Amino acid sequence: MSDINAKTVMELRKQTGVGMMECKKALGETDGDIEQAIDLLRTRGAQMAAKKADRATNQGWIGSYIHSNGRIGVIVEVLCETDFVAKNETFQTLIRDIAMHIAAMNPMAVSPSELDQAVVERERAVFAEQVKDKPENLQGNIVEGKLQKYYSEVCLLNQAFIKEDKKSIEQVIQDAIVTIGENIQLTRFHRMEIGQ
Repeated sequence: MSDINAKTVMELRKQTGVGMMECKKALGETDGDIEQAIDLLRTRGAQMAAKKADRATNQGWIGSYIHSNGRIGVIVEVLCETDFVAKNETFQTLIRDIAMHIAAMNPMAVSPSELDQAVVERERAVFAEQVKDKPENLQGNIVEGKLQKYYSEVCLLNQAFIKEDKKSIEQVIQDAIVTIGENIQLTRFHRMEIGQ
């Protein structure tokens, strides 16, 4: 495409962090439309992340964040495939951003599967009670929708990222997998707050 110039490719790269050749290819497939190219790269990113999900993550980094008032601290473990990536500035920035997010948002667990099932069932019962006046054939879907919203509030991977609220933490990690080229797993965190 003649209208796809280096400036457009650089703008897409700046917005996505994806390599130049992938950006150029995506722009070619979308007739130079940056927004469509971003969507295309995000779709490919999810596919790439899924392909890399089974690869071993035996390296990683433990990052930390102490809030400026000194009353909240977070440590987080994020794994990757190689020590080269573990020491990479992009990877370490990702970890710092996630630790800062944890300090601000105070998630209860990494993912819904780590939540105490008794708590989940209690929430499910409350939601079922809230929708008992709705048509019976819709109640199950409404309750599931409310549970998904609950997960987006209390599960780290489901939460909207504080620095870019249109993406979940899981999507931010998937984008990092595409940019870095390795499997990345957020395995655990611990948040401490004075008096709690």
